[in-house]
Amino acid sequence: MANAVEHRSGFVNILGNPNVGKSTLMNVLVGQRLSVATPKAQTTRHRIMGILSGDDYQIVYSDTPGILNPKYRLQSAMMRSVESALEDADLILYVTDVVETISKNEAYLNRIIASAVPKIIVINKIDLTDQPGLEELVGTWNTLAPGVPIFPVSAVNRFNTDNLLREIIERLPPGPPYFPKDQLTDRYERFFVTEIIRGKIFEQYQKEIPYSVEVEIESYTEEPAINRIGAVIYVARESQKGIIIGHKGSRLKRVGTEARKEMEDFLGKKVFLEMHVKVAPEWRDNPRMLKKFGYM
Repeated sequence: MANAVEHRSGFVNILGNPNVGKSTLMNVLVGQRLSVATPKAQTTRHRIMGILSGDDYQIVYSDTPGILNPKYRLQSAMMRSVESALEDADLILYVTDVVETISKNEAYLNRIIASAVPKIIVINKIDLTDQPGLEELVGTWNTLAPGVPIFPVSAVNRFNTDNLLREIIERLPPGPPYFPKDQLTDRYERFFVTEIIRGKIFEQYQKEIPYSVEVEIESYTEEPAINRIGAVIYVARESQKGIIIGHKGSRLKRVGTEARKEMEDFLGKKVFLEMHVKVAPEWRDNPRMLKKFGYM
């Protein structure tokens, strides 16, 4: 009689600098869009958990904010979630890409490399380079982190992500699942609704505006055929309120339309979405507001 396959489970924390594709990679590995992924840096603010379960494994991924030097309390709170991810991982995925300078945030990188936690280095966006360039980059990382597996991938094109997944599973410690096998995340639907709205703002506004915005759900009513959602978009200054709303409400309406469509895809039912904009002066440095938004 053949021995039963040993069940593996563990916490796999995804770390790296802003804008290297951490959120896109987690979404691909989990098979569901859980993290906001846009071309802008610092899109991810919260540590977001995505759970992937198979018959003989369970991977609990954590997508984290990009490593940065904080300029205000919001970013300090974001970096605390990065610090915790360094400490409670069974496996670290350090995500870099073919564009960024390897020495960026070097002190954090050195801490990750020196950590006793098993790790994999993932070089993302390999569709933006050629074979000689990639081979040179892999060689540099091999020198910098000897003995650490290196996986070149293109998350957006799902290239080599299946091989990466197999490597992750092999490196999980033996153990029972931490969550029910049908659970996908530790977050509630309301959280993902706010993230969808925030993602649309990142996609449609320029410069400082997306970084000055936070979203709060004021009301969330589930009916058999439709979810009725009321959301507030907070901005840091009065001048930003008009930019968000646009001429005769045109820009806010566009955000609402795009967000509603994505919510309906995510929730699998009709959504009625109502949004309005409020000013919360310099909320990014206001401890009370940061606590209200779940950062403290």
